[in-house]
Amino acid sequence: MTKDTASITLAMTGASGAQYGLRLLQCLLAANYPVYLLLSRAAEVVINTETNMNLPQATDSDKLLCDQQAYFCRYFDTTEDQLRLLGREDWFSPVASGSSSPINMVICPASGGSLSAIAHGASNNLIERAADVVLKERRKLIVVPRETPYSSIHLENMLKLSKMGAIILPASPGFYQNPESVNDIIDFVVARILDQLSIPQSLMPRWGE
Repeated sequence: MTKDTASITLAMTGASGAQYGLRLLQCLLAANYPVYLLLSRAAEVVINTETNMNLPQATDSDKLLCDQQAYFCRYFDTTEDQLRLLGREDWFSPVASGSSSPINMVICPASGGSLSAIAHGASNNLIERAADVVLKERRKLIVVPRETPYSSIHLENMLKLSKMGAIILPASPGFYQNPESVNDIIDFVVARILDQLSIPQSLMPRWGE
């Protein structure tokens, strides 16, 4: 496999549930997959609100990207060769073009606004453009909505994306494994995402095992 074939695009948007995306990122890096990481502005707020992470803040966009890149690499004990944080308008990045975009993209968590923009092909930022590329190239897009209840607009947009070939995987953990902690609940959802990516995982036994 080439680097771009093996790479995975992970986008995090402004829905609650940053823990799902961060745990997935940790598992992808542990499995030695190169990851292109995309964060919406709202995702940064959610991460700082819901987790013990404290993402750097800066008014200069270039400095902010550099500082956050270094922060993520330190936090996950990885290198910039394996984890690359992309700017929201980095139109020259590999994920912006079908000629070099990874074959797998996960949006986790996915906000209602992101669902709408992607379903309607807005492509106003790199997250939306990367998803648009994956859909048009008939590659795998996994969308993890974290919202409740769903409005008719949310449901219509999820149906539209499903008809385009996207996999809609709501952050709806099961409880038949008798989870003992919040981490167990998070791992349930992350395990299902890894299964969809055909990445071996030991987070959660499959039904009947």
